[in-house]
Amino acid sequence: MRRKNVYILISLLAGLVIGLVIAANFDFSPPVETKNVIYTGSFEEAVVNVANTTGKAVVSISTERTRRIGGVRRYYFGAPFEDFFDSDEFFRRFFDDFFGGAPQREYRQMGLGSGTIIDTEGFILTNEHVVAEADKITVTLPDGRKFKAEVKGMDRRSDLAVIKINAHNLPVAELGNSDDLRIGDWVVAIGNPFGFALENPEPTVTAGVISALHRALGRAVSRKRNYNDLIQTDAAINPGNSGGPLVNLKGEVVGINVAIFSTTGGYQGIGFAIPINSAKRIISRLISGKKILYGWLGISIQNLTPELAEHFGLTDTKGALVANVLPGSPAEKAGIKEGDVIKKFDDKDIDNVRRLISIVSNTDVGRRAKVILIRDGKQMVLDIKVGQRPQDLKEASYWSGESWRGIEVEEITPDLARRFSIDEAEGVVIVNVEPDSSADEVGLAPGDVIISINRKPVKTLSDYRRITKDLKGGALIKTQRGYFIIKE
Repeated sequence: MRRKNVYILISLLAGLVIGLVIAANFDFSPPVETKNVIYTGSFEEAVVNVANTTGKAVVSISTERTRRIGGVRRYYFGAPFEDFFDSDEFFRRFFDDFFGGAPQREYRQMGLGSGTIIDTEGFILTNEHVVAEADKITVTLPDGRKFKAEVKGMDRRSDLAVIKINAHNLPVAELGNSDDLRIGDWVVAIGNPFGFALENPEPTVTAGVISALHRALGRAVSRKRNYNDLIQTDAAINPGNSGGPLVNLKGEVVGINVAIFSTTGGYQGIGFAIPINSAKRIISRLISGKKILYGWLGISIQNLTPELAEHFGLTDTKGALVANVLPGSPAEKAGIKEGDVIKKFDDKDIDNVRRLISIVSNTDVGRRAKVILIRDGKQMVLDIKVGQRPQDLKEASYWSGESWRGIEVEEITPDLARRFSIDEAEGVVIVNVEPDSSADEVGLAPGDVIISINRKPVKTLSDYRRITKDLKGGALIKTQRGYFIIKE
């Protein structure tokens, strides 16, 4: 009897569960939550909603550029005569006139990218590298309509541009807040991978998560662009996606897709996007064609090592160590000195050099900000007026001494040995490295000790000057960290 009652109870419970499942339309998907919005439908429905809304504001961009290839002389004498005729202007002109040179050839280079409509009157946000140097820009809307576009404003450093088409009442993408992003948040990448090869104007949608925040790409990749604060995602981004939006599940644009990391040229699960907050700061200036200004302090900084942190009496390696202060710079006027460790800027924590550069660059020129730093083991609070980053940092001249291929060196003194934790007794120490220089691109940094150049020993500053005075071509530099090759 008891066993029969148990069977009846189990049957009732099973029936109740089945009834609930039927009432729920067999939807086993958990609610998708993002920030303050909870999606009661499935994750699939959230992505479909993004595709049907934000996707309508994503366009395909094709460009044409004219390239010229210089003529090649048709004569060849072979070494050592070739070097002789090339170096002598008279003989070079004689043989050019006599034999003639190959004429220049022109060819058209095609480019593909994506963009996001940010205004009903045809303003489109994209990457600077998508439209830079383009002779012709064509925008294709998701409905197949095509328009010629003109560049309204570009900024190479941020790799952002605004172009405009002559169209009205266009669908517009809503811009979100990239500061709210968390690692693990779901995002959707929208764009036109491989462009018109797919023969369909509708954009492609891929989904993934935020893999990391505040990522930086090296000098070899970024060149003159500031890729120091990027969003990393595993949402598939392929060639042609550049300039398209990275969107959260609310349909808000949180980033502008900019690059992929790949060993094959194809998708491998590592894509990058520019945070939309970086774009929002300059969109209005791009639309009006105004120059984009960046904040600047006028200091040379470096990351802290455990040894440096211990030397300066710090409990951790968070912060940015001031290696040099440019005379007359905003930093000098505010009272910042060499050896200071900046811990906070404008109430924002400074974990490393990259973080400080990002915050200062995005601070309005002329604005006053509070700087919290450690000097001689004591905390200090200074007030600084942010200056304008020079167009050419060489003109600002961080370096009071001689500069060779972007580096300045000094004799190893007891003070410098303490500052950089140097054990070497001979050689010269690098005290500054010019951003975007050959030395910077190969990874040389303040604190490196140059031991030899092209296998010639460097024991003193005199040795260094003598060897580098008339040095041509690539230079093999040996430091305490190993070998580096600096191009001319």
